[in-house]
Amino acid sequence: MPRFSVIVPAYQVQAYLHECLESVLSQSCPDLELIAVDDCSPDACGAIVDEFAARDPRVRPLHLPANGGPGRARNAGMAEATGDYVLFLDGDDTLTPDALRTIADRLKETGDPDVLVYDHARTHWSGETLRDQSAEHLTEQGPAPFRLEDRPGLLNLLTVAWNKAYRREFVEREAFAFPPGSGCDDDTPWTYPVLMTAGSLATLDRVCVHHRQRRRGGILGTTDRRHFDVFEQYDRLFAFLDGRPELAGWRPLLFRRMVDHLVTVYGRRARLPRAARTEFLRKSRAHYRRYRTPGSPVPPGSRARHVLIRLGLLRTYRLLRLTSAVHRRAVRRSVRLLRSTRAMALRLHYRIQLRLPLRADRAVFSSHRDRGHGCSPGALEGAFRSFAPHIRTAWIARPEHHHTVPTATRRLRPDTAAYWTALARSKYLVTNAEFDGPPVKRSGQIVVQTLHGTPLKHMGLDLQERPAAARDTDFGALVRNVDTWDYVVSANRHSTLTWERVYPGGYTTLAHGCPRNDVFQRATSADVARLRETLGIPADTVAILYAPTYRDYRRTQRTALDLERVVRRLGPRFVVLARAHPRHGGPLTGPTARVIDVTDHHSVESLCLASDALVTDYSSIMFDYANLDRPIVVHAADEDWAAYEAARGTYFDLRSFPPGAVARSEDELIDIFATGHWRGSRSAQLRSAFRERFCPYDDGRAAERVVRRVVLGEADAALPPVVPPAERHPVPSPARTRLTMIPQPAEAPR
Repeated sequence: MPRFSVIVPAYQVQAYLHECLESVLSQSCPDLELIAVDDCSPDACGAIVDEFAARDPRVRPLHLPANGGPGRARNAGMAEATGDYVLFLDGDDTLTPDALRTIADRLKETGDPDVLVYDHARTHWSGETLRDQSAEHLTEQGPAPFRLEDRPGLLNLLTVAWNKAYRREFVEREAFAFPPGSGCDDDTPWTYPVLMTAGSLATLDRVCVHHRQRRRGGILGTTDRRHFDVFEQYDRLFAFLDGRPELAGWRPLLFRRMVDHLVTVYGRRARLPRAARTEFLRKSRAHYRRYRTPGSPVPPGSRARHVLIRLGLLRTYRLLRLTSAVHRRAVRRSVRLLRSTRAMALRLHYRIQLRLPLRADRAVFSSHRDRGHGCSPGALEGAFRSFAPHIRTAWIARPEHHHTVPTATRRLRPDTAAYWTALARSKYLVTNAEFDGPPVKRSGQIVVQTLHGTPLKHMGLDLQERPAAARDTDFGALVRNVDTWDYVVSANRHSTLTWERVYPGGYTTLAHGCPRNDVFQRATSADVARLRETLGIPADTVAILYAPTYRDYRRTQRTALDLERVVRRLGPRFVVLARAHPRHGGPLTGPTARVIDVTDHHSVESLCLASDALVTDYSSIMFDYANLDRPIVVHAADEDWAAYEAARGTYFDLRSFPPGAVARSEDELIDIFATGHWRGSRSAQLRSAFRERFCPYDDGRAAERVVRRVVLGEADAALPPVVPPAERHPVPSPARTRLTMIPQPAEAPR
């Protein structure tokens, strides 16, 4: 008896069926049977099912003699199922990697409930993947298993069959079956009875299914009379309630859900033929009167919908829609007018401020296009306050990032009068990108450009021959912006040579080190312990910071590592801090007990201090992390490196001069940590050579040297001398003292 029976009905999905079946058979939990049901499909679905059955004994093919819709196909699959749990998957959808393993673990953790509800994400034809907006109902906090009375919000989820795992004995005991139908609403009389009847429920807050939103062919995007099937399905649902008096308490809620459903179908004009809309509204009115539950309160936000269905006010409804549309257009025009008026007023204000004297005691800072306080501009802002206290500092950030700005620093919102005043009249402008506008460079103003650390990938003018990475870069505007720079901060000789070539201009290079790395030399063990506690890193564990870079040449970003599998293979001693690139657009993975999402943490330097090792691919974070003298592992698969080199380009072959061990696959990465090579002697040698080349000035006083040179006017000879890398003593990682008690293996070159 397998643990899972996965039932896949297939009808006219030949273009997607291979991917669907492969997503099931490639699961890390192999204890399954795949029942693929050919619903008499006129295309190649039947042949595809037979091909998979011939190569994998876990596939059980079924060929129905006539097309009966997904409900009958699922019933045929259930009749053949032998697994402990039954799952359904549409033929154009896919299971996410390790979904069944995660479901199995959650089932065991919650005592094998009757039904486990998990999450899904919609995959659009454009490649965009969006998680369902109702995921808050799937929280795993609180007691489990539970009954529906304890978590009635589960009824707000989509009424679909493929986001749940059903205990087969429960389904057979209750004699549940899918009704016949068009495939549009036939999950309704299945989903509600199952949830209401289940003696035990549990949730899994993880995306286990990618539900494909097809550009054409989906029933929800089709104008068809099949949408009238919704009436028959609600007839079945309320007939079920009539036969179960103990469930009568759910009737008011289901009545309101029916009304919302009918209004949704009617309100989506593309679903119903024009000639059938009046008939649909008439049938909706009849259903409203038939199943209305006296005394059931209607929420204020739903009263208009109920009036529409109850009275069948078609003309009134159309008038309300027209009035609403006119109102929306008027509001949009008013908003556009107000915005244009405000923009004109701000431009006039800025021109006036440009004619007023500069303020020699003012400095403005910005990082990463108005995100929070941090990076090298953040370190320089602190150094301004420490070594040039007569300079008043201000930080530009969007309101959601104001909490990261020190209290002693003035906060500025972008594109406000105060913002343009500061840019027009402050003597010092410090950033690592560019200011919005951009502002006019005035005589007497000093612009300090810190850029983003040490470059590995091609930057600036080198992207002219890299259209996939350059995208819509205006190189003319780029060089005009460079002409406003007075100083460029450089961390090493490699950076100096690169910046002066790819950003050619008349600026002065300050080879004083990378200011954002000063904290690595000044932090204490107490600081590290506090950061680990704040991040929720368990005691006596090795924290791996995983920080991959962004792929400019990809429209959608994919995670190269299955982090849950990595920590599961490494065991309880390891946890992963997963940080996505700011341009990634979301977390790398869903949070678990041992994969901590730190994407939204405002300080990457704090994450480096809290971790014991770094895993990255081609991110410049490796140059900063090397200052900590902690292990670094580079994950660079051959095909991925080739694609990245071809699309973006790099300034040297990282695999030939790495800061530590190099893993060319996920399994090799796991092996590097499992065997201890990540902290072996060979890795230490590689890291030492890397530090010598790329961290010569990062001794904790880079920001001080920049401020003394730029603001106080001190000569280079008068600046604090640089401490060589070999003589520095950065704070050790929390794991180092524990791991040094374990003999370190001799490591072969990788």
